[in-house]
Amino acid sequence: MRDTTFAEDALQLRTGNAPRTMATWHNLAIGALRLAGTPNVATALRANSRDPKRPLALLGLK
Repeated sequence: MRDTTFAEDALQLRTGNAPRTMATWHNLAIGALRLAGTPNVATALRANSRDPKRPLALLGLK
């Protein structure tokens, strides 16, 4: 799922902790959306990217 949704194979982060850090952030995003009951992660990511307040509300920070 991470590769198709976030195109991880195309990322050019190859050194240090950057690849693991990005994978962790991607897992956090997917996990938060799943906990919220989102049926389609890709659609929810696009919707959240259009409104900067939605991800904060999803995490309970708003």
